[in-house]
Amino acid sequence: MTKPRPPQTDAPDELLGGLIERVTFHNEGNGFCVLRVKARGHRELVTVVGHAAAVTAGEWITASGMWVTDRDHGQQFKAAFLKTSAPTSLDGIEKYLGSGMIRGIGPVYAKKLVRAFGDQVFTVIEEQPERLAEVEGIGPIRRERMVSAWADQKVIREIMLFLHAHGVGTARAVRIFKTYGTDAVRILSENPYRLARDIQGIGF
Repeated sequence: MTKPRPPQTDAPDELLGGLIERVTFHNEGNGFCVLRVKARGHRELVTVVGHAAAVTAGEWITASGMWVTDRDHGQQFKAAFLKTSAPTSLDGIEKYLGSGMIRGIGPVYAKKLVRAFGDQVFTVIEEQPERLAEVEGIGPIRRERMVSAWADQKVIREIMLFLHAHGVGTARAVRIFKTYGTDAVRILSENPYRLARDIQGIGF
């Protein structure tokens, strides 16, 4: 005789997309974050809480989860899944570059970069970094920092996408990234069972 199934809880299936205006809080250890987001279909900024390995103002987020009312902080969107992508709007790009993600690049240089390269700025950083010298004040050291920071962000995104594609939730994906760093995809492709050995609370 089969056991009766436990009643199903409501699945967190509401979707939210928007531009991160401000990162209110981000714990680098476990990835927990509180974000203020200019979300589609909402006039006011909304608060989103979830987990992300790295998160920066100006990025676009796609989240699935549910609306909850916090006793102290009011209504917020609790994300079970959170995906960030590089900004595509000029406003988002400027916010992203000026957020302090790259040491030595603040709002002033962000504005200069967007003025010089428009929405092609990330392509320039990745494929033609020597062109950054066209912007007054960006010498070899700043240029190296920009190229390196952009490469790190890209690797983190690729790892998170790989883990999400394999059904790993965002909070767990952050723990995996923190454990294996930039080698996460290679390690898990070669031997996914290492997760059970290396990370507490993950079993097969």
